Amino acid sequence: MRLTRRGMIQTAAAAAVAPAVAAPVRRPWPIVEGPDTPKLCLGMWDGGGDPKQPEIGMRRIKQLGVNYVLGGGPKIPWQEDELRALIERYKAQGLTVYNLMISGFPNVIYGRPGRDEEIEKVIQSIRAAGKVGLPVIEYNFYAHRAMEGYYEETGRAGAGYTAFDYDRMRNLPPLPEVGAYSAEELWKNLTYFLKAIVPEAEKAGVRLALHPNDPPVPVSRGSAQIMATLEGWKRLIEIVPSPANGITYDCGVTRELGEDPVEVCRYFLSRKRINHVHFRNVRVVKPYEKYAEVFPDEGQVDMFAVMKELVRGGYTGTIYPEHPRALDYDRERGPIRGYPGGGGYTGIAYNVAYARAMLQAALAS
Repeated sequence: MRLTRRGMIQTAAAAAVAPAVAAPVRRPWPIVEGPDTPKLCLGMWDGGGDPKQPEIGMRRIKQLGVNYVLGGGPKIPWQEDELRALIERYKAQGLTVYNLMISGFPNVIYGRPGRDEEIEKVIQSIRAAGKVGLPVIEYNFYAHRAMEGYYEETGRAGAGYTAFDYDRMRNLPPLPEVGAYSAEELWKNLTYFLKAIVPEAEKAGVRLALHPNDPPVPVSRGSAQIMATLEGWKRLIEIVPSPANGITYDCGVTRELGEDPVEVCRYFLSRKRINHVHFRNVRVVKPYEKYAEVFPDEGQVDMFAVMKELVRGGYTGTIYPEHPRALDYDRERGPIRGYPGGGGYTGIAYNVAYARAMLQAALAS
């Protein structure tokens, strides 16, 4: 096209009166966690070290730049003084206890006599957590966890992956001490539980996070798995509509279901029901039934897209880059406890570094 003198003048005039385009707001570097960002966390045990000298493990966690920890809570009912002592011990090492797992209520899950006494102990524990400022209580709700299907798979350069195959345990019978439970029975028991404890959590300023069934098989030793489908997760948060009644969003489990982790993240974030996050990757052969937990950089979950969604959705809770892969460096230093193909501190360091890069990039973008 020929640009005439008159056209040039008109173009210049239009540019002069056009509104200025604001430059994108950039966070100062280095980008660090704050009240308005997600926060990386690790398990209290992830630093390794001597159980008689836990401060060594705390120091190793701090060396990775992690400031928040989670762990298993004491026997119920939790007492305010024991929780405060635990929190203060970690605080002295620069670590904030953010999330504790609560357990010890089998009669609630199975709908047996004694469940009301267990519920009262859970309520006492929630109240104690609120008094000491613990933000999140995590829990599980399954009749039997399908652990028998796990095995170690060899990954890149001989690294260990945690693999699962439902065929290894599909036909196992119910355990005599547990029995078998239908989905209807478990939903009824969970509803009874939530209606009793969620109002107490609201009053205490504590958020509850139910971890989905993992592995997410449909039946485990004769019992249904009500948290093994996306529909089940959605049903959970509607039983008692409250931000205190939330989930642990696990992008790895989400992909194990064959679901889109970003879309699922967006759904629960928009309803303010993600109260904790597990950040890991998987390679799925058959949804629900056969998969392997792999390094975060090589699975089928778009980890950066998940992190960007968490940031975009305003999530400010903790993100746990869990389930490290088994590396030779850790194997050479003694037996590794935990899942088959799972790793130790070196694998944890890798996961933290990867997750922090994702978080900084998401916050910068």
